[in-house]
Amino acid sequence: MRSNCPRRSWRTGCWEPELLATYAKHYQNGAVIPKELVEKLRNSSLFNQGFKTVEYLAASILDMAWHTLGSPQAGLDVNRFETQTMAAVGLIPEILPRYRSTYFSHIFNGGYSAGYYVYIWASSLMRMAFEAFKEKGLFDRSTAASFRKNILEKYGTLDLMTQYKIFRGAEPKIEPLLKRRGLMP
Repeated sequence: MRSNCPRRSWRTGCWEPELLATYAKHYQNGAVIPKELVEKLRNSSLFNQGFKTVEYLAASILDMAWHTLGSPQAGLDVNRFETQTMAAVGLIPEILPRYRSTYFSHIFNGGYSAGYYVYIWASSLMRMAFEAFKEKGLFDRSTAASFRKNILEKYGTLDLMTQYKIFRGAEPKIEPLLKRRGLMP
């Protein structure tokens, strides 16, 4: 079997059976990749997702904590601030933020300021949007047309959440992201 779909791309949907049937075929006999093999690959992609998600969220929380300080504080103990912030959310000592304060410098310059959380938020929006395609079929033309009309064509002409709700018909939910990461059934 040969596939151009990277293992990390469980998030993009290219491992969906409906899509795989169109391109993931044996190079000699044309047989579609076996469902059992796809399930093994999917399960292997879920390894350690709980840890990775918490580690990422810890970095997001730390980023927001730094950027919601009321004013600059001379002599602030960086390590103590980080420890107190993580303790306040109940982070266990075995898990640290993905980026520690002393080398998390990109959040203070280059436009990242208080925006690290946006990656997990974008993943949540993407997963819920993708669920619209899964509900009606990955190749459903009306879903694709709605996505094009309500998200891509109108980008920035309305409040972005309004655009999203018009396309999806509801507020975003975290469940599709958690399911994709294997963190809920």
